[in-house]
Amino acid sequence: MRRTLVTAIALALASAGPAVLAHPAGLAPDAPAAADAGATTQLPRDVRPTNYDVEVVPHADRMTFDGKVRINVDVLVPTRSITLNAVDMTFGNVSLGRAQGKALVPKTSVDASAQTATFTFDQPLPVGSYLLSIDYSGKIGTQANGLFALDYPTEAGKKRALYTQFENSDARRFIPSWDEPSHKATFRLAVTAPAADTVVSNMPVASTHDLGDGRTLTLFKPTPKMSTYLLFLSVGEFDRTTLADNGVEIGVIAQKGKVEQARFALEASRDVLREYNDYFGVAYPLPKLDNIAAPGRSQFFSAMENWGAIFTFESSLLLDPAISNISDQQRVFTTAAHEIAHQWFGNLVTMAWWDDLWLNEGFATWMEGRTTRKLHPEWDADSVDAAFTSRGAMGGDAYATTHPIVQHVATVEQASQAFDGITYGKGSAVIGMLEDYVGEAAWRDGVRSYVAKHAYGNAVTDDLWAEIEKAAPGKQFTTVAHDFTLQPGVPLIKASSTCANGETVVQLEQGEYTVDRPGKTPLRWRVPVSLRGADGKAVRVLVDGQASVRLPGCDAPVLVNAGQKGYFRTLYAPAQFKAISAGFAKLPVVDQMGVMLDASALAAVGLQPEADTLDLAMQVPLQAAPELWQNVAGMLSNIDAMLKDNPARQAAFRKFAQARLAPKFAQLGWQNRDGDSAATRQLRSSMIAMLGGLGDAKVLAEARRRFDASATDPSALPADLRRTVLGMVARNADAATWDKLHAMAKAEKSSMLRDQYYGLLAAAKDKALAQRALDMALTDEPGATNSASMLSTVAWEHPDMAFDFAVAHREKVDTLVDSTSRARFYPGLGGSATDLAMVDKINAFAEKYIAPTSRRDAERVVNGIQTRVKLRQQRLPQIEAWLKQHGV
Repeated sequence: MRRTLVTAIALALASAGPAVLAHPAGLAPDAPAAADAGATTQLPRDVRPTNYDVEVVPHADRMTFDGKVRINVDVLVPTRSITLNAVDMTFGNVSLGRAQGKALVPKTSVDASAQTATFTFDQPLPVGSYLLSIDYSGKIGTQANGLFALDYPTEAGKKRALYTQFENSDARRFIPSWDEPSHKATFRLAVTAPAADTVVSNMPVASTHDLGDGRTLTLFKPTPKMSTYLLFLSVGEFDRTTLADNGVEIGVIAQKGKVEQARFALEASRDVLREYNDYFGVAYPLPKLDNIAAPGRSQFFSAMENWGAIFTFESSLLLDPAISNISDQQRVFTTAAHEIAHQWFGNLVTMAWWDDLWLNEGFATWMEGRTTRKLHPEWDADSVDAAFTSRGAMGGDAYATTHPIVQHVATVEQASQAFDGITYGKGSAVIGMLEDYVGEAAWRDGVRSYVAKHAYGNAVTDDLWAEIEKAAPGKQFTTVAHDFTLQPGVPLIKASSTCANGETVVQLEQGEYTVDRPGKTPLRWRVPVSLRGADGKAVRVLVDGQASVRLPGCDAPVLVNAGQKGYFRTLYAPAQFKAISAGFAKLPVVDQMGVMLDASALAAVGLQPEADTLDLAMQVPLQAAPELWQNVAGMLSNIDAMLKDNPARQAAFRKFAQARLAPKFAQLGWQNRDGDSAATRQLRSSMIAMLGGLGDAKVLAEARRRFDASATDPSALPADLRRTVLGMVARNADAATWDKLHAMAKAEKSSMLRDQYYGLLAAAKDKALAQRALDMALTDEPGATNSASMLSTVAWEHPDMAFDFAVAHREKVDTLVDSTSRARFYPGLGGSATDLAMVDKINAFAEKYIAPTSRRDAERVVNGIQTRVKLRQQRLPQIEAWLKQHGV
C-alpha cells in the first residue's frame, strides 16, 4: 500500500456454489494456515466465510449504493448468532438457508462503535454449511476509504469516477463481511453501472448484460481465496491498454485521453512481473494485472496492491512529458515494484493479523529497492539508496515513541497507525541486513519455500524465519532476526583499534543509539557487522555485546559497516574517526555516505563533536558523487533552520552556506547537459531549491524570470526544473503572484497539474496568503482530496496557524481526512513547531478527541518537538564555535 440486480443471473450465481481458481501445482489453497488458530480477531470464531457473491448498484449522483450479498459460511460450533463487520449500512432482508429446510430470518442489531452487525436466531444453529443472504445499502464517500468518488476536470467538464480502498479495515463499508485478514474467502462481483462506463475489478469480466435502460450488468470471474481488504471495484469513463506476457494480460487504466501517459508504467509492470516470477519461484497466479490511475491524492498513501487491480493515484502512475521529471519516472517504477511485490507478499501469503503488517510493507519496500537497483542500475550507480532508507528509519526508531517491527495491534485505528516508517523503512533495512548476513541464495531459497508453503493462506513472521533458518543452518538466524524485530531501537557499535605485530586489533562494543534518553540502559542485540581493513577485504563478525577482530596490516583505517547494510550506528573512537576522515576520499561512495550520516546523527545527540560532521562536509570536493552534495546541502539547510529565531546570525550563516554551495551550482548550471546522470539532474534541482531557501538573490531572481517567461515560452520551465521553480515562486509569493497561481489552478484541465497548483497556493511564507489558503481548503474549490494536503502544506511553514485553524473547524476538517487517520492528521499539523506551546495544544486535543489507545502519533509529535527544542539548545554553542573558527 500505499482502499435489485437481475434476479435470474443472481440465482444462477447463488446456485453455482463457490468457485475458485485452479492453483499452481504443489500449492494447497484449502489447507488451513498454521497461523489461523492463534491470529488476533475482533470477531467470534464460531462462523467462517468461504465465498461472497456480491451484487452492487452504485448511485454516483446520490453518493449511495445498493447491495446484495450471499455468503457461504461454515458454522463451526453451535451458535445462536452470527457477527460480522459493517459500517454505515442500512439493512433490508436478511436470511440464512441450508441445502434443505426453510430459510431462517434473524433479528438484526448494529453496534456502530464496534463496527459490527449481529444476526440472532431463535434457536442455536447446528454445525454445518449455510448461505447467509443480506440486502443492504451504503454510502459513497469523498475520501479513500470504502467506496469513494473522485471528481476531476476535463475539457468536457467535471467528471466523477468511483474507486474502492479497503486497507486496512474498510471493506466493511462496502460489504457486510468478516473484514479481517485471516478470514480469507473467494469473491464474485456483479456490478450495475451506466453503459458508457468501464467497470474494473480484481478479475477479468465473465460476462456483460445490457439491461435496456442505459445500464449494463457486469459479472466478474471468481477471485482466488483472499482477504477482504484486497477486493477492488472502479467505475468510470476510462481507457485501457494492455500487453500480454507469459500468459498474463497486463493493463493500465486511466481517465479517457490519458492512458498513453501510463505506457512507462505498463512496460515497467511487465519487467517487474518477470523478475518476481523468477525470484519467488511461484508464477503470478491471476490471469490479469491491471494498474488503475486515479485523479486526486491521499494524505497517507499513493497506491494500493489490490490483487490483480492495483489502485494508484495519477501522480505515481502517469508521466506527462511536459511536466514529469526523472524523479517522477523513478516514483512510477518504484511504486509499481512495491505494489507488484505485494501480489506475493501480502496477497498470495497474507499476515494473520496487523501485528505482522511489516511482512507486507517491509518486504515490499525491500523488493522495490532491490528490483529497482537490478533493472535500473543507472538510477543508483553507487548503491546509496539502501543507506538512505536505513538511516531514515533510524531517525524515528531512536525515540522513546518507537515500536518493534512486529507490534501488537488491538484496534482499527492502531492498524492504520502501523503504516509508518518503522513498518516500511526499518522493515526494509532489517531485511537487507538479514539477507546480507545469510547470503542472497539462502535468503531467496527461504523466501521461495515460505511462499509455496503458505500460498493462499496466512502467516506470521516466525513462519518466514523458520524457512530462512532451514536454508541457512548454523547462523543463529532466528535469534538475530528476533533481536531486530521483537524489540525497538537502534544498536550503536562503538569501535576502536590498535596496531600489534603488524595487525590491526579492532574492539567492538554494542550500545544503543537514542535521541531522547541519554541515560538509557542499552538493549541487547546480536549484530552482524562487516569490517574492511588495509587489505580491502570484508570480514564479518556477529557482535554479541563485545567482539574483537584482527585484520592484516596497520596502514589503513578500519571501516565498520562496510557497504552500509547493517542496521546500526557506528561511533568511532576519536583517533579512528580522524583516520577515517583523512582517508575519506578513498572510501566507496556508499561508505562515505554512511560515515557522514552517522557522524551527523551522533553529533546531534552529543556523542560526537559537531566539528567532525562540519569538517567532513567542507572537504567534499566538486567532483564528489551527487548524493554527497545532496547531504552537504541538507546539512547546511538544517543549520539554517536552527538559526531561524536569530535573523542576524542566520543572515551571516546564509552568506557562508551560499558560498559553499555556489561553486557546485556553477558547475551544474540551470540546464541539463547530455550525459547527466539521474542523480546529477536531481542534484541540480535540489541545489536550486536549497539556494533559494537560503535566500540566494540571483537564484530567486532567475526562478522568477523563468516563471514569468513561461506564460509565453513553455521551455522556460523544463520538466526537471518546473516543480522546483514553481515551489520557490509560490513560497516567496506576493498577493499578485498568488492570484496568478490561483487563476492557473482554476483554469487547469489536467487533474495532475490542477492538484499541483492548489498545493502551491498553500506554500506561501506570507501569513495573509497562508490564511487565504486555509480558508480555501474548507471550500469545494480545491476538490475533496486536495484540501487536507493544503492544510498540511500550510502547517510546514505556519504550524500554529494551521493547527489552530483545523481544530477550530474540526467538524469540517474531519470530512477531509479518512476516518482512521484523524488521530495522525491533527497532531501532524503541529509537527514542525519549535515553540513548546504547541505541545500543550496537541496534548489538549488528544485528551479531548483521540482515544487513549490511538495516541501514538500524538505522543510521537509531542516528543519530537520537545526533543528538537532541547537538542537545538545543546548543539548551537558547538556550531557557533565552529562557524567563528571559519570566520562566520
